[in-house]
Amino acid sequence: MTGWLLILILLVLGGVLSTLGDRLGSSVGKARLSLLGLRPRSTAVVITVLTGSLISALSLGLLLLVSRQLRVGLFELNALQEKLRISRSELERSREAQAGAARSLSQAQRESEQARLDLTTAKAKADALRQTLVPLQKERQRLEAERQRLSRDVQARDAEIQRTENELADVRSRISKGEAELRELEQQRLALRLGNVVLSSGQPLATATLRLDRPNQAKQVIDQLLREANLQAYQRVLPGETPDRQILLVPRNDIQRLESTITKPGTWVVNIRSAANVLLGEEVVYAFPEVRPNTTVVQRDAVLARTALERDETNSEAVRNRLNLLLASALAEAQRRGSLVQGLQFDTNALNQLGSTLLRRSPSRIELKVIANQRSDTADPVIVRIEPVGTIPQARINERRN
Repeated sequence: MTGWLLILILLVLGGVLSTLGDRLGSSVGKARLSLLGLRPRSTAVVITVLTGSLISALSLGLLLLVSRQLRVGLFELNALQEKLRISRSELERSREAQAGAARSLSQAQRESEQARLDLTTAKAKADALRQTLVPLQKERQRLEAERQRLSRDVQARDAEIQRTENELADVRSRISKGEAELRELEQQRLALRLGNVVLSSGQPLATATLRLDRPNQAKQVIDQLLREANLQAYQRVLPGETPDRQILLVPRNDIQRLESTITKPGTWVVNIRSAANVLLGEEVVYAFPEVRPNTTVVQRDAVLARTALERDETNSEAVRNRLNLLLASALAEAQRRGSLVQGLQFDTNALNQLGSTLLRRSPSRIELKVIANQRSDTADPVIVRIEPVGTIPQARINERRN
């Protein structure tokens, strides 16, 4: 309902009620009615006041009944004003927050723009660094390759130094053995001056490789070996005499140890050796048994010794001495490995041909090595050959003629 219509109704209702009140008051006055002991005139006034109050109450009630806005404004005005005040405060805070957010957004946009500029600058610097890094990477790769090459060279030199040290240790060992052999030869030379030495100390008299099927064969085998050694001693010490007695003396304890050893499972090499230098014509030869397991001491194509023929060793004596020294080193190596041989076997013609080839070579350093031709066990002969490492450079024909 509109406000104008409500006002019109109130006016009409007020007029109607006023008329009714006036008529009611007049009727009461005329009738001279008395209410609650009041005079008629006072009663008429009271009636008139009550009628006015009724008009106001009805007008107000009608307005409240008809208009919800009036009811809210009349009874909820204070609450609405408080809510309005709070809403205005919240709105103000929201505006302030919005302004702050706007300022933050603006600051974020400025920072984002600055970050974008920084990113562009960083990309430009990164591109420049990449351009600078490319030659540095190539240089690093070159240096790494150089380092690896130098490392390989160092390892090769270390290996060469180690090989040289091993060869030096081997040479020193051979020198020590040579000195010991020299002292033994000096003793033998002294003995030769005093008499005719036909057996030297440690010289083998009989050698056998044994593998017994039954332990009770040991005594028979040892007796046979001693008979062979006694016969060998006779032929050397008393040549021309009939071997009708025992001149070989071996300690009984040594014989017992030998017997207990060869009865064990396996293949054994027994060697009867002279215990001292023996002169021609002596009546007694002292000896001792030596026993060791029969093993492979030299494999086929094994290198037993190496040496180098230097550039200035071009005459026949130097070449011959170098080859003899090489063979002696190979023999010492075979004996060190356990071989019982007293000398190496080789093709003399091939050795002479190699010596001639070495004499005709152009001045150069040639490395030679002694190689086993076949596999050899403890008591087997050691057959070898001498080969140069690489090819032997030959002198030109006009040089040989000169």
